[in-house]
Amino acid sequence: MPDNHSKSAPKKPETRAPGRVKAVTSPANPIVKDIRALAQKRHREETGLFLAEGLKLVIDALDAGWEIETLVISKAEAGGELLGKVAARTVALGADVLEGNNKVLQAITRKDNPQNAVGIFRQKTVPIERIAFGSGDVVVALDRVRDPGNLGTILRTADAAGAKGVVLIGDTVDPFSLEAVRATMGSVFSMPLARISEADFLAWRKGFRGLLAGTHMSGAVDYREPAYGDKPTMLLMGNEQAGLGDALAGTCDVLVRIPQAGRADSLNLAIATGVMLFEARRKALKL
Repeated sequence: MPDNHSKSAPKKPETRAPGRVKAVTSPANPIVKDIRALAQKRHREETGLFLAEGLKLVIDALDAGWEIETLVISKAEAGGELLGKVAARTVALGADVLEGNNKVLQAITRKDNPQNAVGIFRQKTVPIERIAFGSGDVVVALDRVRDPGNLGTILRTADAAGAKGVVLIGDTVDPFSLEAVRATMGSVFSMPLARISEADFLAWRKGFRGLLAGTHMSGAVDYREPAYGDKPTMLLMGNEQAGLGDALAGTCDVLVRIPQAGRADSLNLAIATGVMLFEARRKALKL
């Protein structure tokens, strides 16, 4: 009969052997080719990896505990104090550092004037159930967003506004594309991100006891009116061209509109999300 009171020794966390520093001089190097391939969504999905360009983003990711696989740095600037510290930190974490020339960095970033560091990190998302929904908390949900710049800007704005997470519903643009990651300015590493199908979202919504507010062209309520701060709030924003789908619009507690005085018939998705976010947070903080 097993002893229910006995405890097995806790498992020690797995540690990686220190990484290595390698010099690469040709864009045709097989390692460089594999890294370049991460510009393709299919390759990112197959490997679970993505690129973060720039020393700031690399440091943000490391500070937030994201797993680094490889760091590519400019050989010409490898002697710099900060870059050297980040390289040493990467090696200590068990990842390799590649010292490349300008041609290698140009090939990886597809830019004529590349930054001096590119990190290859493992992707990370969370189940929607892991996102915090306490009283007054605000979360953004996006229906089929297609523009990587919009998505990256929304992640950055959600971070700045103090949102608790971003939920991507349905067939959305890849949040780990190089363009989207650039636009987040590092917020992709601090903002919990969930991905879910529309069917699974609608099933999850049945158990959500907070306020689900969607923006819609036919919304009859001014976006400033709902009592966002009284309970957990999810802001549901629609696709750039088509807006919210019928099923998602139909599951909202309230459909709101942002009044416009000019001749433009709509707002950019990232701008509209920012307007909604800061109003919801203002109400939540009772400002």
